Amino acid sequence: MKIPVKFAGFVPLFVSLSFCALNAQARDAKYFLPIWEVVKTARASGQIGDDIRFYFGRQGHPHIREMLTRGVVTNKKTNRTNKSDRGACEWVMLSALIQLQERARREGGNAVINIKSYYKKQTFSSESQYECHAGTFSAGVALKGDVVRLER
Repeated sequence: MKIPVKFAGFVPLFVSLSFCALNAQARDAKYFLPIWEVVKTARASGQIGDDIRFYFGRQGHPHIREMLTRGVVTNKKTNRTNKSDRGACEWVMLSALIQLQERARREGGNAVINIKSYYKKQTFSSESQYECHAGTFSAGVALKGDVVRLER
């Protein structure tokens, strides 16, 4: 195929922009970050209340009085505009925890137990860390847990 002379100068530009777009889409940095930094900051600021407790991985918890919903999943994303990877990950983790808190309140629960990272349906279980993925333009955290009513 012959390219008209007036467009020939644009071919290298289009090719290089295409490679940039492929590189931008391919970035997927995986992080394992501390859970309690986000929870502590969120509780101190009032974004997460004391009425709903979070138990990660195999953390011990009081006796389950009633199992309300098993396998509740959150899948939150945030844009990375003016945020570092860590800042975006903390922001989106907070969003995921708020969603779990709201779900527990709606169902009459007082805790979410067995919380695990569940990014792209791959489970990562830890009592101290959550998994976050940061791309060029966004960051994401997915969590899975059980909403329950615990003995107090």
